[in-house]
Amino acid sequence: MAILAAGVGFALRGGIFGAWAAEYNFTGAQLGAIGGAGFSGFCFGIIIGGVLVDKFGYGKLVALALLGHILSAFVTFGASTPQNAYDFLFWGMFIFAYANGTLEAVANPLVATVFPENRTHYLNILHASWPLGMMIGAVASGLLGGGFLGIAGAGLTWKYQLAFYLVPTVAYAVMFLGQTFPKSEAAEKGASFAEMFKDVGILGTIVATALIVLFLRDMLPLFGISADNSQTIGYVVGGLLVIAVAVITRFSVGSLLLFVLFITHALVGAVELGTDSWIENITGNLFTPAQGKFLFFYTSLIMFSLRFCAHFIETKLGLSPIGILVASALLAFGGLQLAAGMDSFGIALVALGIYALGKTFFWPTMLAVVGDRFPRSGAVAMSIMGGIGMLSAGLIGTPGLGYAKDRFTAEALQGSAPAVYAANKAGTESKFLPFVFAPATGVDGAKLEAAKKAGEKGTPDQKAIVTANQAGDRATLKADSFIPLTMAAIFLLLFIYFKSIGGYRAVKIEEQA
Repeated sequence: MAILAAGVGFALRGGIFGAWAAEYNFTGAQLGAIGGAGFSGFCFGIIIGGVLVDKFGYGKLVALALLGHILSAFVTFGASTPQNAYDFLFWGMFIFAYANGTLEAVANPLVATVFPENRTHYLNILHASWPLGMMIGAVASGLLGGGFLGIAGAGLTWKYQLAFYLVPTVAYAVMFLGQTFPKSEAAEKGASFAEMFKDVGILGTIVATALIVLFLRDMLPLFGISADNSQTIGYVVGGLLVIAVAVITRFSVGSLLLFVLFITHALVGAVELGTDSWIENITGNLFTPAQGKFLFFYTSLIMFSLRFCAHFIETKLGLSPIGILVASALLAFGGLQLAAGMDSFGIALVALGIYALGKTFFWPTMLAVVGDRFPRSGAVAMSIMGGIGMLSAGLIGTPGLGYAKDRFTAEALQGSAPAVYAANKAGTESKFLPFVFAPATGVDGAKLEAAKKAGEKGTPDQKAIVTANQAGDRATLKADSFIPLTMAAIFLLLFIYFKSIGGYRAVKIEEQA
């Protein structure tokens, strides 16, 4: 129920991106940054929670998450003008994500502890509540917003729509009352904090701190700190964290396998959650908003259903967790490639169905691999991996796709109607990893939304904008598809590695020691 609440909030947010763009004149990159805060806060929640969970207990962290979920509503609803909206929405999403991360710092090691012999199966079942939450959120967004399947509903404002996530929040708060919790295998065996961190070591810490540096570079300017100083502070903080872990673990380099898994999970976060942040918006642009909501619901239903089948795939089809990941990455690549060219609703069902099949097992199976191979790390390695995935979604996946939409839309409109582009371009540049990608100036958010709403009744200029925006969305999906292709190559190498050492299997904490 706790993870379901996070999924509901995620889906509701994705359904009101257009309302935010129209009301506050946001560009795609700005929307991506706000959506990204809905992931980056997760990193801090799950990493801090993962470090503290065995010391403070699961119940106290659940109470902290509940407070965060309630506080995030008050902060988010403070957005009222184009001048203050960005800051309120950004921090509201950040606090919401922090609460989600804290909950997952409880849930993942708890399930891994309760079901040590079948972690892949039960972690997949646990994370089935995420797509279920997205399904509920998508339906609630359509009904409360008045646009689901063309039915005229209450037509509530975005604040009332978003408030719906408080319903499952209250539910999980009530359900957790009076519960007692076991300790993780590492805590039960008396593993020290330093021992839990040894597998992470210097290599694993570098992966996490690299993303923290990016976060500080983007966040600190909001407090009036210059971009150069923000980057310097980020490097200093990152360096101090690496040194601290090195000292605590007596300069343990860490596991090379865990280092590879951390890097790959950053790609998982970027492609799975980053794409999910935008997919309803993209399919709504290519077809109709109602069809976009239906497709979002449809892919979430596939994920929800299949996450109960991991045990069957392992035992009946004979695929190890690594084999499942190889197949999943190839399916995700093929689905996104096909989606980039979809020109009918029927093709969309096939393309996004393949993509959903591919992304279903990524997140929980990766966590299961860490639980199987690194029991000594307890909750720490799982939490850091989850934090890396979410921070990557917030800093790379969501804003990266927002930048891609702005860039490819601008390029399409400049090519087809340069005068229309000049008259409708945004006043703010879209930037993403500036040391890699050049800034791009997309189409003004309010004018783009107005053109989409005008539809067939729009002016020739508005129709040109919509056509360019659709071309930009297709190019964005195609570029996005190369992330799971890269993952497939990494998973295949891991598959070969495990074959060379006698096959994949879970290890006991005594063996690892």
